Amino acid sequence: MEIIKSTRHQKIIGNYGEALLCNWLSRSGFEVTIVDHTGIDVVAYNPKSGQRLGISIKSRTRAKGQEFSSVNIFSYQKGKNDRDKVLKACKAFACAPWIAIYVEQNLSADLFLFSLEHYDCKYRGKIGRLIDDWKMGDKYRKMYKKDPNIKYIHFDFSLISWEWV
Repeated sequence: MEIIKSTRHQKIIGNYGEALLCNWLSRSGFEVTIVDHTGIDVVAYNPKSGQRLGISIKSRTRAKGQEFSSVNIFSYQKGKNDRDKVLKACKAFACAPWIAIYVEQNLSADLFLFSLEHYDCKYRGKIGRLIDDWKMGDKYRKMYKKDPNIKYIHFDFSLISWEWV
């Protein structure tokens, strides 16, 4: 099935990524809420550990040929500082900064969840770049799969009857 995005697809996939992440956190015992705040999209609280997460979610749909394109996490272009927005929001809500990435393609999807601290220590490129990104190539997905500090779910879609004329 070819992916043909609607005019509102970016908004729809963003909402879906937030809801999907909230579902998996809730299934894991977290109290979660979607917040409409600059910098973070979800606040999650783990009553067992007392841990509070402020999560920025990046959701993308990749068409054929773009499956391995990196996901931009933070931009520093033209005076922007997306990282600072996350840090300020987390300070306001007394949360630890976390990042979630949801990327779907034709017949599968991946959901990653990791702390900003872990990203900075292990996966962030050179400081001073205009974009911090999350690599999506096979080499990186294998690394993420082995990393105990990354929560990672892979989804396979089975299209039973979804053809449109």
